[in-house]
Amino acid sequence: MVNLPSLRQLRYFVAIAKELNFTRAAEACFVGQSTLSAGLKELEEGLGIRLVERDRQNVAITPIGREILLRAKTILAASEDLVEYSAAAGKPMAGTIRLGVIPTIAPFLLPNVLPDIRLRFPELKIALREDLTANLLVRLAEHQLDFALIALPYDTSGLLVKELFDDEFYLVARENDPALKGKEIQLPAKMAERLLLLEEGHCLREHTLQACKRSDIRNADGMEATSLLTLLQMVESGMGIALLPEMAVKGGLLNGSSLVARPLALPAPKRVIALVARASTAHAAEFQVFSERIQDLFSGILKKTRTGVKNPVK
Repeated sequence: MVNLPSLRQLRYFVAIAKELNFTRAAEACFVGQSTLSAGLKELEEGLGIRLVERDRQNVAITPIGREILLRAKTILAASEDLVEYSAAAGKPMAGTIRLGVIPTIAPFLLPNVLPDIRLRFPELKIALREDLTANLLVRLAEHQLDFALIALPYDTSGLLVKELFDDEFYLVARENDPALKGKEIQLPAKMAERLLLLEEGHCLREHTLQACKRSDIRNADGMEATSLLTLLQMVESGMGIALLPEMAVKGGLLNGSSLVARPLALPAPKRVIALVARASTAHAAEFQVFSERIQDLFSGILKKTRTGVKNPVK
């Protein structure tokens, strides 16, 4: 008979991997250190492998332990989804949804979406977390979030993914910048060298590089922006030009500045806004409603014709 690990054993192992300290891991699990150690030993003996290496000063996860850790987190998240699904089965669109959003989406999408959701579903509460994509997906996998609003392309293997709408890029520069001249704005190599970027970790940085078909652009003097507002300030000071998502441009990010935004020539580079969740999510009904409401609200906001030359956006 196969000796299956228990959820308790897996939870102990995940806590040890997170803390790399048996005392703190035991406290996080609300058990004594001897109980935690015994649970880990049972797990290792049942699996027939060594998961943790420890001495008096250090705790380390073995290479095979790191592989098991990923599966343990998935199993724990799925088990928690099972419990939540049972609890929510009789009353959908109620309770709390923990929603993660990346910084280049949150200020432009949430003010339109959240009031609509609250009005339609007053018993549904939304707890927000703004963070970078990689951090949000870790929290999603570890059951700290239910959904995440991110921008594609990004690796979403194993997740439930709903693509919501395209968000094209606009070129932003000072009004007299030569990059804005001409009926159609292109991104030649010479122009790409002037592009300013967000710091590493922001998916918008990678999307900008993909739009330019480059991977080696570096801002002058190594200066990189930590936010869209900082990026605009760098452009306004004459340090270069930038690509901004259409939702940011039409959301009024340029208001109060002297900058001009112009759409790019077809086929315009873009990112795709998507809602993601664990494949085992207990909130399938809420996931569907969130997806539909965001699509409905933004279909009109971002819909436009690209058959002719557009006026600059200031």
